[in-house]
Amino acid sequence: MIKDPVLFKKFEDAFIRDKGKLNFDSSMQLFASMWNEAVRFGVFPPKDPLEGIDVDIRIAKVLNSCLKESSPG
Repeated sequence: MIKDPVLFKKFEDAFIRDKGKLNFDSSMQLFASMWNEAVRFGVFPPKDPLEGIDVDIRIAKVLNSCLKESSPG
């Protein structure tokens, strides 16, 4: 979870300014490295993979209803 979105945005902007946008292979390598670090810290895999699924389902229902109501049909 990002605790300080403003600080993260500054980091992200500086990274893109210095290195440019990453290509697919570099993005996958970065993702794999972050995933492995999360595993080492014990964050992944979650103890209960379905924890919070009810909230995700409710949010999806709301978003899908908004899409249906706002589309010109």
